[in-house]
Amino acid sequence: MTTGVRRRMGVEERRQQLIGVALELFSRRSPDEVSIDEIASAAGISRPLVYHYFPGKLSLYEAALQRAADDLAGRFVEPHEGPLGARLLRVMRRFFDFVDDHGPGFAALMRGGPAVGSSTTNALVDSVRQAAYLQVLSHLDVREPPARLELVIRSWISLVESTALIWLDGRRIERGELEVQLVHDFAALAAVSAAYDDEVAALLRRGVAGEPGDGPFSDLAVRLIALAGPPAP
Repeated sequence: MTTGVRRRMGVEERRQQLIGVALELFSRRSPDEVSIDEIASAAGISRPLVYHYFPGKLSLYEAALQRAADDLAGRFVEPHEGPLGARLLRVMRRFFDFVDDHGPGFAALMRGGPAVGSSTTNALVDSVRQAAYLQVLSHLDVREPPARLELVIRSWISLVESTALIWLDGRRIERGELEVQLVHDFAALAAVSAAYDDEVAALLRRGVAGEPGDGPFSDLAVRLIALAGPPAP
């Protein structure tokens, strides 16, 4: 008969475990509602041992949110293959996978609060927005965007965030429809900007060249044409 021996974790391994446990708890409740005692219990260690690896509650929360921010920023990374509309739709699906899986933590991170309102966590949110902005620019193959194009992309990213937060409060719109709508929103914002700026218009034409008839951008055009037509009898 043998007796099982619990393997002792190294310092970094234990830190990563605690971060993972914290993120799992944040997926069900806001970070402000999760205590160090709960994290310690879920990790199978004592409260003082948590403080051995993290000097305070905020430092553990910031480490967990750093990992979440890295994950969220990575959702915007997409191979530069295929039509732009399809690429943006895949990005929106991965983004909402994250929102769906980490709803309370996502909401707390974006809205701020005692546990997530530090300058460090605010910088994390800004880093995700900047990563998303640079990814969209890369898909448009633009290095130095005109002012109106920058406004379009940053406004769209804010719209995606606020839409996700509103959706979490009741989920009254089918998620797949919302993902498509946000891709349509990008096209609509870009089209309005292009009407005022020839440079943006040229970039938009190049970006949507080769869009298929069954893609999200073409679907938007069909819907707008139908809306502009005579009312049904």
